Amino acid sequence: MVTRRAFSHLLAAAASAQSLPFNVGFKSDTGPLRSECGIGALMPWADGLWAVTYNSHTPTTGLGLGLYRIDETLKSERLHLHNGTHANRFIHKESNQCFIGPYAIDMAGKWKFIPEFQNHRLTSTMRHLKDPANLVYMLTMEGLLFELDVATLKPRLVADIVKQFNIQARPHFKGGYTAQGRVVVTNNGFYEFGDSQAGLFQWDGTTWSALSRKPHMDVAARENMGSVLFATGWDESSVLFWACIKGTWRRYRLPKASHAFAHAWQTEWMRIREVETEHYLMDIQGMFYELQPIAFQDSIWGVKPVCQHLRIIPDYCAYRGMLALGGNQTTPNADNNAVVGQPQSGIWFGKTDDLWNWGKPAGWGGPWRKTALKKGDTSDPFLMTGFDKKVLHLSTDRLVNIRIEIDFLGDGSWQTYATLDVGRYLHHIFPSGFSAHWVRLVALTDCTATAEFIYS
Repeated sequence: MVTRRAFSHLLAAAASAQSLPFNVGFKSDTGPLRSECGIGALMPWADGLWAVTYNSHTPTTGLGLGLYRIDETLKSERLHLHNGTHANRFIHKESNQCFIGPYAIDMAGKWKFIPEFQNHRLTSTMRHLKDPANLVYMLTMEGLLFELDVATLKPRLVADIVKQFNIQARPHFKGGYTAQGRVVVTNNGFYEFGDSQAGLFQWDGTTWSALSRKPHMDVAARENMGSVLFATGWDESSVLFWACIKGTWRRYRLPKASHAFAHAWQTEWMRIREVETEHYLMDIQGMFYELQPIAFQDSIWGVKPVCQHLRIIPDYCAYRGMLALGGNQTTPNADNNAVVGQPQSGIWFGKTDDLWNWGKPAGWGGPWRKTALKKGDTSDPFLMTGFDKKVLHLSTDRLVNIRIEIDFLGDGSWQTYATLDVGRYLHHIFPSGFSAHWVRLVALTDCTATAEFIYS
């Protein structure tokens, strides 16, 4: 509960910044090593907002980072210095502990540093499949999966995912979650078009499997309401959006709002978070979306664009009735950017509804990119709702017929919109105001085809 004194401090803080939104800033040392000062994770806990800041690559590539606590007056204090790269946050309900970065924090706000993770980069903490009361999983950016005893804080390595899938390129594991009897983890290690070393992976405690070898970012689910697992990623064509419903995965596609997030290094960290009670906010490739956490009639249609942006937002949460967005604003990264200077970032405080005042939703993408198709091949559903003007571009290697189908109910009831004769290239402008939840394409002839929707 916010006391009257604390509330007056909040009002004073807001007044001093003129009005919402406003920022709380962080920095790392000026040098001699200049890296990043990203805000890897945010967690409301023990009467404060806890944050970990991160550098890039290894603990020796940036200095002056660590664990922070922000109080009700929005005053921040660094509690511990740890020059690492961490973006995990998790509440373990049985032990009443918050795990954030390499720290365990009890309900009184007493924290412990876990020295065994001194030289690891933690990216996700998850519930344990077999002993959730006593253990949690800890995932590192290098693809090591540990189980951690929540009482002794001693870790044990249980899997090396890089070796499991023979990942040759540099791993860049990001998100992870446990639900529906499986651990799901993501690797966004994507460095150029054609790269297939990244992935979306799942593990049932015995067997690993790869759902995709394209870059993926985050995984999220609730512990109730069907425990639908959502995962985000992308390929050369579009954003990839997955939903696991009652043990079965389905893949959808969303437009990209920017090409500035394509490379593995440019993606810190694009999350799926609950910012209003039982309402998700999803950030991926420069676009925020509303996301319904429930799959009604075993279908997904509660996806709607909110805004486009260029911000790096490693984490976000609700705090004292405000929306808190972590940032990674200024990054010299070993002086590869020579006009930046001291690494610094801020937490943006505003309201959820402020996001609708950001950039108007717009983007592009499609289900096919120089894709070899057989007669009858049907594309993934592509999001159609929430955009004003819509154009479809088609190119093929021969004269073909392509059928456009729409799902305006969102429940998989597909209707024919039109059949197009495509001779090498054709574009189709949808009528002003026309929309549906999902659109998909069906090849009626063997061909190699590219299909891209552009929304504005």
